[in-house]
Amino acid sequence: MGQGDERRRDAERTRREILDVATREFADRGYDGARVDEIAERTRTTKRMIYYYFGGKRQLYVEVLERAYARIRAAEHQLNLDHLPPAEAIRRLAEITFDHHEANPDFIRLVCIENIHRGEHIAQLDSLAALNSPAIKLIEQILKRGRAEGMFRDDVDAFDVHLAISAYCFFRIANRYTLTAIFERDPVDPARRGHYRRLLGDMIVSHLLVGGSEQ
Repeated sequence: MGQGDERRRDAERTRREILDVATREFADRGYDGARVDEIAERTRTTKRMIYYYFGGKRQLYVEVLERAYARIRAAEHQLNLDHLPPAEAIRRLAEITFDHHEANPDFIRLVCIENIHRGEHIAQLDSLAALNSPAIKLIEQILKRGRAEGMFRDDVDAFDVHLAISAYCFFRIANRYTLTAIFERDPVDPARRGHYRRLLGDMIVSHLLVGGSEQ
């Protein structure tokens, strides 16, 4: 391996480490509260180096958001759903969203923070449409197969299905502490994880099926 390849690998590793620490910093403190100095200290690099790689705090935050969304889309992309019956395919898609959101609470916090800023930063992403349109297309393909088989209703929009899945998975994590305080039931209780995961799939499939129940 040449020196150029080694330098490139070092640069990629450094960028990845900065993004990892920046993700936690922005998720914990928000955009306004996060400090580049703190990110630099925790990555054992310099503020100047962070600016060299990313251009500034805003650009770093935007790249953190881009990577966060890219990861959930990558998880969806890796699914091989074509061999599954439509009802099982949509259930599996709902389950992967459930699993991702539970395993990545920083993603939930970042989305909450960005909504506080009214989408100001994520709107700057040139890759935004490319990142998120595949999620809708995947659902559209499943719905099309289900309709062709006479299994799914023909009056359901793919975005609505995406919204329903995301809302359930997001709310469960984002509102964990308030729900626990109010109702004294933790929606992330490991003992009830399987129940909540099945409930999501049941609701989505039942909504889509002609007649409203799985055959």
